[in-house]
Amino acid sequence: MKSLKWLLVLSLFFVPVSGALSDTASAEGAAANQLTVQLDSKTMIHNGNSYLSVQPLTLKNGSTFIAFRSVADRFGYKISYDAKTKESVATSSAEEIRLKPGSLIIKRGKEVLKAPVAPFAMNGSLMVPLRTWSIATDSKLTLSGKTMTLTWSNLPTATFAVSPEKIYAGETVVTYIDRATSPTGQPFVDERWDGKMDVFPEPGSYTVTRQVQDASGEWSEPYSVTVEVLAPNMPPVADFKTEKEQYRIGEEVLFTDLSYDDENAIVKRTWSAEQIVNGVVIKTWKNQPKVFFEAGDYQVTLEVQDAHGLTHMVTKTVTVTSEVLYTEDQYNRLFTKVGDKFTINGASVLDIPAVPYKLQSDMAQFVRSNSPEIFINEGIAYEDQLTGPIRFLYHNFNSIGYPVKMYLIATNNSNTTVNVNTSSFGIGGPDPFVENTGKLSTVRYLKSLAENPTPKWTAIKPGQSVNLMPELSKFPIKPNQVISAYGDVYAEQELQFRVVVVAEGKDPIKELPSLSIMDRYDIHVRGTFNSANRSMEINEPLGYEDKRIVLGDTKLDSYLVGYDATSGKNEINVGNFGVVYTMKLNHVAPNTLITVNPRGGHYTGAFLVNGELVTVTNNSILQDNTQAGVLYRTGDTEESVEIVFTPASGSNLPIAMLFQQMPPLKY
Repeated sequence: MKSLKWLLVLSLFFVPVSGALSDTASAEGAAANQLTVQLDSKTMIHNGNSYLSVQPLTLKNGSTFIAFRSVADRFGYKISYDAKTKESVATSSAEEIRLKPGSLIIKRGKEVLKAPVAPFAMNGSLMVPLRTWSIATDSKLTLSGKTMTLTWSNLPTATFAVSPEKIYAGETVVTYIDRATSPTGQPFVDERWDGKMDVFPEPGSYTVTRQVQDASGEWSEPYSVTVEVLAPNMPPVADFKTEKEQYRIGEEVLFTDLSYDDENAIVKRTWSAEQIVNGVVIKTWKNQPKVFFEAGDYQVTLEVQDAHGLTHMVTKTVTVTSEVLYTEDQYNRLFTKVGDKFTINGASVLDIPAVPYKLQSDMAQFVRSNSPEIFINEGIAYEDQLTGPIRFLYHNFNSIGYPVKMYLIATNNSNTTVNVNTSSFGIGGPDPFVENTGKLSTVRYLKSLAENPTPKWTAIKPGQSVNLMPELSKFPIKPNQVISAYGDVYAEQELQFRVVVVAEGKDPIKELPSLSIMDRYDIHVRGTFNSANRSMEINEPLGYEDKRIVLGDTKLDSYLVGYDATSGKNEINVGNFGVVYTMKLNHVAPNTLITVNPRGGHYTGAFLVNGELVTVTNNSILQDNTQAGVLYRTGDTEESVEIVFTPASGSNLPIAMLFQQMPPLKY
């Protein structure tokens, strides 16, 4: 007879039951089968009929064992052997049992049982512990001296489950999932339901009961499921308030969200606003407005959505008087967050006095592997023989038509072992959008520079080639994706460096002998350059009056000149990508706003300001010269400020650093 406990285990085994349901089935019924065996005897009495086992019931080490084939046959199982797993298998219409000699593990379907003693082989027969067989088959074992009896039921079970997990009164259409089983394999010919409804009309607990009948006429015991029906979901309620009824021009509006939901399940809040004059919408906001710069009435709307997709919105009026607290420019200078941007008059920047400066350079080497920018075949994108500190910059687009990976391979052509290390690294992509890769590689490289990682040393033996920068090839570059990366290397002696591009799955080192140098066919740059670190120190006071510092103008800040080692031709580092600038500004006035303004087109990337990483911009890029990104604000006293950056691939020079006084705070 199958117990209530195993019925519930079966229901969980075949299909997960919703956590909102409570199974209360009963499977107690008459014992339709009885098998009696006796210690040291092969005789088996099954429902009054006598059968002979292949081996006697055997006592070993305090446990009783029965022949697996003989007992399985009485239970109606088919016997087979899985040569791959070396398991003996008993299969019925409802389940499968697997076991093997010497193993305590017995598998029933996907469930794993652990026997107290392991099955063993005796005279060519597999002997299984009688009590373990009883557990595996949900049969009842009783003992009387040397006589032992197994009883089990052939009655079908009426197991079912209810879906979905949450059921709402008057709304949810209920699905009943059939999980009924038949130990004999007989098909079901009839069923009875009590309490079954497709839609439950009221909240509360409902009991649904089922019985099934098989083709032999046997009815299952009733199986019941308790269904918890919830009250119908109510839409959320959108509501908010402002700190006061009227605001001045340039005064920040404080909104308090008062929205609520019956299940506390608001998943989305959408703010918008409109300025309406004489019934005409003249300006809109697609987010929560913080401040208004024109007098008038503004319609502010909040829409909320709950987890079920129900929505509600509310619109309220915010009145702005003609009194001015801050102009738009004053407000932006004071309150735009570091890393965010605001709109400026791009033409007026040219009226701000430019600060003269002189750049100092060290002998740091720099390799730019950016041509061909568009890969159309596998090969070697660049190679050179180098020693000492080297910064590598990669920026390429995959147009080969299949995924490829890019590697930096270092080869030792000398007769002695060469030590080489890698340190700061930053990568963007692979990604379909060039601005994303240029921005993220710069952000991550500058962050790595600020963290000053411990160099990772590698010893390269004579004649050996090594994949020196594995982070570069961590992910494949899929067709129409861009990758951009920076990485620092230091070689104690000369090594041959090659930027290798091969199909995903290929070994770049094994492929080297068959690879050729890629042709340089576009306007982009590849080459080796010196003096790749530039610094300036400015003692002129900044910020007491508006000032600007222009970088990348090709005049005060000229482009590096180097060579293409693959062709021997001179090369110009157009855009100075990969050059690291350090600006030491020794006298920045109190209450000075420092911003960056693009002068050659869009610009993105990052800056280290006094060691802190600032992204340009946090959620976007600088589109053109009408936008400025906030880098830093000084406090109430004069400060020295250090700014470190490198132009981001995909961006444009020149850029202007603006130093402007902030207006006084007002209340």
